[in-house]
Amino acid sequence: MSVNPPAPDAAMPDAVILIFGAAVRPDGAPSATLRHRVDAAARFGRRFARPLFIPTGGKGRYGDAEAVVMARLLHEAGYPTETICMEPTGTDTLSSMRAVLRLLPAWPGAPVYAATSAYHLPRCLAMLRLAGIRARTCPPPLLPASTTPWKRWYWRLREVPALPYDAVLVVWLRLTGRL
Repeated sequence: MSVNPPAPDAAMPDAVILIFGAAVRPDGAPSATLRHRVDAAARFGRRFARPLFIPTGGKGRYGDAEAVVMARLLHEAGYPTETICMEPTGTDTLSSMRAVLRLLPAWPGAPVYAATSAYHLPRCLAMLRLAGIRARTCPPPLLPASTTPWKRWYWRLREVPALPYDAVLVVWLRLTGRL
């Protein structure tokens, strides 16, 4: 599982699927949210002949980096190592997106899809598009991020200030040439 883009002679992917991270549990296992995001991306990837997955997310409080855990799940789902390019440095959605922007030029013209939970998808798409990437939607997980209504509303409401905040940061970073 590569951390860097493949060699220039590698086959051009027909889809680049960015998977945004989520928590890793204290025992090192993926959280339900992380597993659902990877499952949705893996299912979507089956539509393509040559998908390339970029799991994002650095090391949190527990276990391996989110990207490493997601790469393992993709491998378990049957995707070979050469279809996975990890981005294990991002500590939040914005830093993950900025790190992915440095990787994407290796695959010019390949369509980019954002894979994440339904509540998180509008922010990820907005940030990528404001950064100049014509990102498309990977269908979100079929299961909600939480089984309790209170937690589902918490995650949705958390996005209300996060989306405009990150959007302003992306525009500012782009205008100042620091994206």
